[in-house]
Amino acid sequence: MPLDDRTAERIATVIVDMGGPYERKSYELEPLLARAGWVPAPEYDGTPRVRWLAEQLIEHRDDHARIERLLCRVCDPIEYDDGAEVAEEFRTILNEKLMAERLIISLVGGRPVLGEIGSDGSAQFTAPDDLDERISGLIVDTFAADLLVRRLSEARICASHGAHTMAVIGIGSLVEGLLYSVLVERDPKIRECGFTNEKGKEVSPHQVGLAMLISLAHDNGWIQFDARAFMDRVREFRNFIHPRLEMEKQSRFDDDTVMMCWAPVRALLNDLEEHLPPVPR
Repeated sequence: MPLDDRTAERIATVIVDMGGPYERKSYELEPLLARAGWVPAPEYDGTPRVRWLAEQLIEHRDDHARIERLLCRVCDPIEYDDGAEVAEEFRTILNEKLMAERLIISLVGGRPVLGEIGSDGSAQFTAPDDLDERISGLIVDTFAADLLVRRLSEARICASHGAHTMAVIGIGSLVEGLLYSVLVERDPKIRECGFTNEKGKEVSPHQVGLAMLISLAHDNGWIQFDARAFMDRVREFRNFIHPRLEMEKQSRFDDDTVMMCWAPVRALLNDLEEHLPPVPR
């Protein structure tokens, strides 16, 4: 990304599906973009649907997060009454159009995630290029946002220099900090009463771990069930900060392990951005 104009036109043609079994009417386009976290969603102006949607994709092509969320939303079973069957049809056709861009939408842990096509033809997942901006768009506290951006940079440095274990731990730490900040700032109950356990007893912030943060975000409807299960894998890797656990599991982390962690991070970001309005800057 950014997408070529012709790719944008082909994608718009697929999404609208003019005359096809899943044709999207004019009144369905704006809600689709809204569900994909386009805030504000552009207002449909009555011009031909395919051309209008292509123009939106071209106009916002530098906003990689918007484009990624729309592509993944169109391939998300939750978008359709018939669920996975229809979503899979769209994913197959969109991937044909994205091949020229060396992009591919894969199902990882049941969630659509945008990746790049590697030299061997497989999907490759990395941290989004604009992840620092996306973090700032979710967190009000600029100190917390800057701290997480620094941790992101450190995780990237570790990964690029072969320090795979520390990269995985860093990604888990980044996710923990992101969810903690978002919950503290955006959950009215937590803002008023702090963190509580299932029995309503207050829990110290020092005792709030990644598992609890993932569960709370899911309970708020900010992340889907698949995303929660997906993130549990990252939480498991995050626990390898303890050498004892690594010795027990006898794990060997590599580039593929790091890639497996970035995929759920991308799914998590898409979910949060679809459900939470961006922070004005």
